[in-house]
Amino acid sequence: MANLIFSNLMSLDGFCAGPAGDLNGLPMGAEFDQHNLDLLRGAGALLFGRVTFDILRSFWPEVLKEIAPDPLLADIAGRLAKARKSVVSNQLTLGPTDPWGDSRIVRGAEVNARVRSLKAETDGDVVAYGSRRLMNALLGHGLVDELHVLVGNTVLGVGERLFLAPPSGRLAVVEQRQLPQSETVLLRYTCNQG
Repeated sequence: MANLIFSNLMSLDGFCAGPAGDLNGLPMGAEFDQHNLDLLRGAGALLFGRVTFDILRSFWPEVLKEIAPDPLLADIAGRLAKARKSVVSNQLTLGPTDPWGDSRIVRGAEVNARVRSLKAETDGDVVAYGSRRLMNALLGHGLVDELHVLVGNTVLGVGERLFLAPPSGRLAVVEQRQLPQSETVLLRYTCNQG
């Protein structure tokens, strides 16, 4: 059975985005990208909320079109392009020529069953980046196995809080470390039921 891992970057005061979803105040850089690549290497499938899906599919396919892309970014973009992707949305439609048009759309009423199915049928982890509303809903249903919370050295003061409600189970710290050559700290938790 695969683990469902959510990875999120947040500020010291608990915000994963500024007002209106602005991500510019959060520290993203090569070490953040390396962490995401490391997760991708162990992923058998990817899961997204619609907002994160739209942000990522507007950026990563363009990296592959660059004449001389950064090798780290090109590796991430290539893996994302090839990965089996599911996106949770009640309104999204995709055509075969859309970026990541081969992604499976999961309607909100089907999400818990789809996550259970993904976990049962996937070799490797099921990885989700961002997607805070989806993360919180799945935490509430006990379907998240692991959280990677990357805490940046910034205070936003306002914006979108990462956690909207307590999870249904207990969180246990299994790793805590500073990303190399970075001020960002990784806190890795397992999510235990009961």
